[in-house]
Amino acid sequence: MDAYEDWNGGRSRRIEVGDLRVPFREIPLTNGEVFRTYDTAGPVAVDGELPKLRAPWIADRPEGETQLSLARRGVVSPEMRFCAEREGVPVERVIEELSRGRAIIPSNRRHLELEPMIVGRAFKTKVNANIGNSRVRASIDEEVEKLRWAVRWGADTVMDLSTGPDIPQTREAILRNSPVPIGTVPIYECLEQVAGRVEKLDIERYLDVLEAQCEQGVDYFTVHAGVLIQYVPLTARRVTGIVSRGGSILAKWCLHHHKQNFLYEHFDRICAVLRKYDVSFSLGDGLRPGCTADANDEAQFGELRTLGELTKTAWEHDVQVMIEGPGHVPLHLIADNMAEQHKHCHGAPFYTLGPLPIDVSPGYDHLASAIGAAMIGMLGTALLCYVTPKEHLGLPDKDDVKQGLIAYRIAAHTADIAKGLPGARDWDDALSKARFEFRWEDQFNLAIDPGVARAYHDQTLPAEGAKTAHFCSMCGPRFCSMQITQEVRAMASDEVAAGMAEKAKEFAAGGGEIYSPAK
Repeated sequence: MDAYEDWNGGRSRRIEVGDLRVPFREIPLTNGEVFRTYDTAGPVAVDGELPKLRAPWIADRPEGETQLSLARRGVVSPEMRFCAEREGVPVERVIEELSRGRAIIPSNRRHLELEPMIVGRAFKTKVNANIGNSRVRASIDEEVEKLRWAVRWGADTVMDLSTGPDIPQTREAILRNSPVPIGTVPIYECLEQVAGRVEKLDIERYLDVLEAQCEQGVDYFTVHAGVLIQYVPLTARRVTGIVSRGGSILAKWCLHHHKQNFLYEHFDRICAVLRKYDVSFSLGDGLRPGCTADANDEAQFGELRTLGELTKTAWEHDVQVMIEGPGHVPLHLIADNMAEQHKHCHGAPFYTLGPLPIDVSPGYDHLASAIGAAMIGMLGTALLCYVTPKEHLGLPDKDDVKQGLIAYRIAAHTADIAKGLPGARDWDDALSKARFEFRWEDQFNLAIDPGVARAYHDQTLPAEGAKTAHFCSMCGPRFCSMQITQEVRAMASDEVAAGMAEKAKEFAAGGGEIYSPAK
């Protein structure tokens, strides 16, 4: 594609760089410069299908070879090269983080349409979007449209949490249209197969569902293997009990059969299936707190310690792992979560929902949780699961997906700057320079949401001439501080500035005050 296009209300285009066709979004600036940003939207589908980018990469790759096993041997895969170029880091950094388990590349060998991405604290903080139907509302076309909408607005991964009818068909449609990794919670499909009768679940059915989803191309699974029977009583005094769907299902199964969680008992068998396809674990926090009163209790941290044990087991099978985290946690307790995860989970990437630091924001939970997300991202969380305005209230629609993603892209970018990632502030600097130079079109196009930035400006100054004016409607033409600053700089030429500096030194040496508001 050569021509720039109208994209989310701004002017930009997707470009593909190098022999691996690594994607970026290119934004033209009115001063002749071009700025590139990370791009998740994927290529344009041809005849309704995405190109199978990875087909030649894995054609000769032996079954059971994973990104972790390759990295441990120092073998550079195309996926590793792709992620290194995407992140702007040496491929050696990618290999090091992968081999030590501190990063993962979720990339099922069956997901050929995937444009690989890396999850790890040493790289850009990523954002996950949840979609999926339910028995109350189900439409395959609507879920595919949500997927496309999510990656357009910056989702790095997407989880299909469908619980209603046509789960395999919905998942197939999502996978074939997804340039980003897709995750699922397999226990949901298992429960649908037994008509909601939790007691009928067993490991054989679970493994069958895993194999079928792996064959379709799912890149990572939430597996609630840390919900142990001894932890369930610890939730009895909680205000909101067990809020994870998967966690509650496994807890009920354990108590019904008076047995240990079958996912924990048969974890080695699960690892064998995931290794075959190079699917990653997202070890689920089934006992995460559902309100701030329940945060950081023994149930939550007991499960976290078990997830750390399971991480080592998965690594023995060369299976990649990330760890899921809370949930609802007050701001002053968030650091403890990151510290506990780092202590017990051996550096595996952390993947958190929020956390929400308050409980009283229904309808605005995307904003409240983004505060917690920015903080835990700054502390090292690698993947942030977005929260939409519909959290706790209903199934999100397209607009909710966008609002959740905007909030979480802000949180992730805030975290990257706070972590001091190389180049993280370049985007901000480019926009700030455009703002100071009154390049309004560039300011719009560089915004996270160009359309909204433009619309807010044009509500009061819609004329085309206002796009070059040295003021906005907040300050008007006489009180714009940036314009006044430019005038001050123009007045203070090099010669005048030097003279003023010399006079100031003389004045100070003579005991005079440089500035006194009282005078």
